[in-house]
Amino acid sequence: SVLVIACPCALGLATPTAIVVGTGRGAQLGILIKDAAALERARDLTTVILDKTGTLTEGEPKVVAVRLGAAATDVELLSLAGSAEKGSEHVLSRAVLAAAEAAGAALESPASSRVYPGEGVTADVGGRSVSVGNRRMMDRLGVPLGPLGADMDALQDQGMTVVACAADGALMGLLGVADTLKQGARDAVADLRAMGLKVVMMTGDNERTAKAISDQAGIPEFRAQVLPADKAGAVKAFQESGEVVAMVGDGINDAPALAQADIGIALGSGTDIALESGNVVLVGGDLKGVASAIRLSRRTFRKIRENLFWALIYNTASIPIAAGILYPFTGWLLSPMIAAGAMAFSSVSVVTNASLLRRFKP
Repeated sequence: SVLVIACPCALGLATPTAIVVGTGRGAQLGILIKDAAALERARDLTTVILDKTGTLTEGEPKVVAVRLGAAATDVELLSLAGSAEKGSEHVLSRAVLAAAEAAGAALESPASSRVYPGEGVTADVGGRSVSVGNRRMMDRLGVPLGPLGADMDALQDQGMTVVACAADGALMGLLGVADTLKQGARDAVADLRAMGLKVVMMTGDNERTAKAISDQAGIPEFRAQVLPADKAGAVKAFQESGEVVAMVGDGINDAPALAQADIGIALGSGTDIALESGNVVLVGGDLKGVASAIRLSRRTFRKIRENLFWALIYNTASIPIAAGILYPFTGWLLSPMIAAGAMAFSSVSVVTNASLLRRFKP
């Protein structure tokens, strides 16, 4: 009877059964959890870092404002900027090219071009040296913004990313690029904060644009002007301060940060390298899935603790009885058949309890 009742089947089933059911339920909800370790770490998260472009926003920016400098017309400005950006896959480049094509601007293939990560691009267009990028690039190249500096600040305060275009050292004009906040992003952020998590936005945009977008999303803390190469370092800084960090992103620039974070959460609409780097993939790209994944992790490990309790309580109570602790007082011994039934019932109870996770709703 002692040998039968002490069979550790329930203990062996307690953890893997809950994890299998939890990851299966996650898959049904569009949350692909790649490994059990990610599911375990997710319950301990204290900080969630959200990339801006393509994660908080739709990732389909459009040119919505034009401010002319030395360029005579919008078409001239868009022609120069579009030609310099030709061939680039950056989302802002695609927005400039789309605006140029829509305006009917003539585009040339640049004779040469060079990309400066986190700043912009320089190109030789029709024998002219054209630079398209942010204020940091213009400052580095010594291109004065002049009166358009105030326009840049005003557009940034409206949440736009402002692209400056210069040709042969003269500022040709500014392009205000807007990327709308994803529907439900603000609610998703509020949900995470209600769970007691610190939410931080990280972007390569300047302080003004970053603050405007973070205010729209309801995020009190942000990191602006973070170069792609520095994103992983920013995540590490949070970890070194004692935070358990989840990084949420979708682009190739987010891959190192996704790998550095305790949990990397990639949006299913993102790039292949981001999906590969993430521990968790949200198939639909809905930010509400971040809170759902964390809740599922917490619920799963609550089930594991419950399972371990029931498995141990059966053994703790039944083994002494099977060993005859009641015999001197009652003359009663535990039959091997009853012991087998109790052992089987403990396993059934553990599996049944784990299966209740299938009812989990985010």
